[in-house]
Amino acid sequence: MGSPKEIIEKAYSEGRKFLLEPEAKELISLYDIPVPKYRVAKERGEVVDLCREIGYPVVIKIVSPDILHKSDVGGVVVGVKSDEEALEAFDKIMGNVGKAKEGAEIRGVLVEEMAEPGVEVVVGSTTDPQFGPVIMFGLGGVFIEVLEDVTFRIVPIERRDAE
Repeated sequence: MGSPKEIIEKAYSEGRKFLLEPEAKELISLYDIPVPKYRVAKERGEVVDLCREIGYPVVIKIVSPDILHKSDVGGVVVGVKSDEEALEAFDKIMGNVGKAKEGAEIRGVLVEEMAEPGVEVVVGSTTDPQFGPVIMFGLGGVFIEVLEDVTFRIVPIERRDAE
């Protein structure tokens, strides 16, 4: 596990201004924010072993710097409950991604424990040219694009701003 600085510098060194999901999970876990158990399978042969290690049911997602919206390209399969389903999910994701984003750089698939149903949120930050550092918070998942229900606050924020 790297330091926050190492994780961010790696992304910058690759010309990215975003973190891949496994990098983001690693970063926030360094701040004691809980994340579901996860591992990255770089090839098909690793998927079943990682699913068994994490424990079914799992979610399997594409990991690619060329694909930020995984659901839009068929890059996510939820509720995988067996070895057979895991291999089918891997093949389905790779096929979908190949059709939707030909030539995309694929770094593997994220195998993640299935979280209990709840509300997905998105948290982000950027530097606004006029206001400086700002933090973003809102509904996550597919709702980011559909509802655009996010809010921005200038940092640092106080408790009342967060609430």
